[in-house]
Amino acid sequence: MSSLSSPDPGDARRGVALLGAAGSIGGQAVEVLAAHPELFHVVALATRSNGALLQEQAERLSAEVALLAPSEADLVDVATRDDVDLVVVATGGIVSLRPVVAALQAGKVVATANKETLVAGGHLVMPEARRSAAAVGEKRPDDAYASPLAWLRPIDSEHSALWQCLVGESMATVDALILTASGGPFLDVARDQLALVTADEALKHPTWSMGAKITIDSATLANKGLEVIEAHWLYDVEYDAIEVVIHPQSVVHSAVRFVDGSLKAQMGTPDMRLPIQYAMTYPDRRSSPAAAPDLISTGRLDFRRPDTERFPALRIAREAGIAGPWASAALIAADDVAVERFLAGSLDFLGIPRLLEDAVERFGSGSGEPDIDALIALDADVRATYANGSIGGIA
Repeated sequence: MSSLSSPDPGDARRGVALLGAAGSIGGQAVEVLAAHPELFHVVALATRSNGALLQEQAERLSAEVALLAPSEADLVDVATRDDVDLVVVATGGIVSLRPVVAALQAGKVVATANKETLVAGGHLVMPEARRSAAAVGEKRPDDAYASPLAWLRPIDSEHSALWQCLVGESMATVDALILTASGGPFLDVARDQLALVTADEALKHPTWSMGAKITIDSATLANKGLEVIEAHWLYDVEYDAIEVVIHPQSVVHSAVRFVDGSLKAQMGTPDMRLPIQYAMTYPDRRSSPAAAPDLISTGRLDFRRPDTERFPALRIAREAGIAGPWASAALIAADDVAVERFLAGSLDFLGIPRLLEDAVERFGSGSGEPDIDALIALDADVRATYANGSIGGIA
């Protein structure tokens, strides 16, 4: 199990390190931590920018350490401290991969919203989570920590939903994992009009309040493609057993279909504090500020197939996942650049999937499985290649 060390011998609370405290997910994680001081002792907070907010958070949570603009080595040090039991990863970027692997190797639990951890490095991360789970399972096969998901815990609402649906179930009985997607603000916009949409329009998500990057990814459906890759690694299922369904109301967060034909879904209001808290308190459930869904007022739940002609990023991402970690690592780095350029006005909306496809074709054919250093180097190469509009016809 986790080291479950405490700041003092009489304190049974879990020591927490929160990476990416000043971002959207990080800020909501701070709310969850503040709401449960009886459960958590905040050891460390780290963020790339916004020192004023970091100081405010540190004071609110009585954090022992607050790191502004930490290096990768700093993050590894924080994630492997003896008094840290739970590492919450709310950062973006490949910089979190090494701290995540180090934390798992040190016997820490990791709750992550960082997509690069699994999309680029799933082949490095999941074996560590499985190793920890196997060590528990040898002695206590019914222990909650005998599951890899107790060690590498997903924070994304969709993957939290799948996780909740799978608790107590055997993967041998699973027919398919079903990821739901809101469809974003352009669900019914014609393809020829998508080239004209603005960043302001794309940032107006119909149901979720999220950071700019993930909001644009939702609009292109790239986010759902990345989640398909994450699902492959988290649940150890083949890609043909992972489906995507458009669900505009964002009440059903994802579902599992079993071999007997039954379907189990997890529902909730669009509030990220719920999956964040579930990841922190598993296997227990605690009171939450998130309101339960009101099915009467919701009135109806609609579902439809995704249109990969209008939103090709979903197809491109799935193909990258099947191609392997070189391709998926190139994909997620390119997506970062593409979204930045779209927000800055140097790339149109339809240019995002064009850039993704070009990056996968150009960088996705490496041999063997890349280690952390190779993934970091690949990430840098992709970013340098697509930083301006003159490469590969991507403009």
